[in-house]
Amino acid sequence: MKSVTIQVPATSANLGPGYDALGVALQIHNRVTVRLSDPVQHPPMPALAAASFFETSGLSPFHFDWSIEGEIPQSRGMGSSVTVRLGILHGLNELAGQPLDSNALFQICADLEGHPDNAAPAAFGGFTVARAGSETLRCEVRPELHFVLLIPDFEVSTPAARAVLPPTLSHREAAASCANACRITAAFTLQRYDLLRGAFGDGLHQPFRQHLVPMLPDVTAAGEAAGALGGFLSGSGSTICCVTLDHAEAVADAMRAACPTPARTVITHADNTGTLRLHPD
Repeated sequence: MKSVTIQVPATSANLGPGYDALGVALQIHNRVTVRLSDPVQHPPMPALAAASFFETSGLSPFHFDWSIEGEIPQSRGMGSSVTVRLGILHGLNELAGQPLDSNALFQICADLEGHPDNAAPAAFGGFTVARAGSETLRCEVRPELHFVLLIPDFEVSTPAARAVLPPTLSHREAAASCANACRITAAFTLQRYDLLRGAFGDGLHQPFRQHLVPMLPDVTAAGEAAGALGGFLSGSGSTICCVTLDHAEAVADAMRAACPTPARTVITHADNTGTLRLHPD
């Protein structure tokens, strides 16, 4: 095998109150091709992914090149960095004869990301609850649940979005957020998506990031008025996600109308497969 193409889904992390823990994979994908090559100078992200792969596997490094194409925009809160890291890790693993299993590759990616909330659904698909050093909990998401994404034409830096978070929170905000995160987890586990209504409010990150995506409350309120179960900032933004069982087009239209800046909407479903090898060459 001289090259392999790996497909990695987009993700929406946090789902409001599930900060750094909850995530869901979406049917929007990037495809990373990894090939044996002469020596190539890599940017930091793929270079660090490769170094971690060779260190963990214990294999002697070999030269490779890579390329990426797909539908996931960068720095929009949809896990674009995870697609690069998992694509490189899985590609090198295939070229090396699969010395590591999918759990080991996920763990490398989560360590490189610094948090597992995007890495887990991208790796395994579906809805996931992830915690550093623990087994990822996962369940499939039924197709009747629509994810309506409003993707603005501006980026939000994840490090900048994390930098605005306060060092402490009130017990009241923490308790309310915990209750909502538990309800979201129960709703996905039971596949009782009606229970998601009213569960996406949080006091952990969205209030402090709102100045980075100032239309967040208006867009989510518009989506809910059009029939959505609720809405939230996807990851650290700038994408805003509403979930709905009905009238997805009307929800998308309402979200777009409430956004004062140029933006596009995408209606999609959960990806229950996760990272997938497409074909070797």
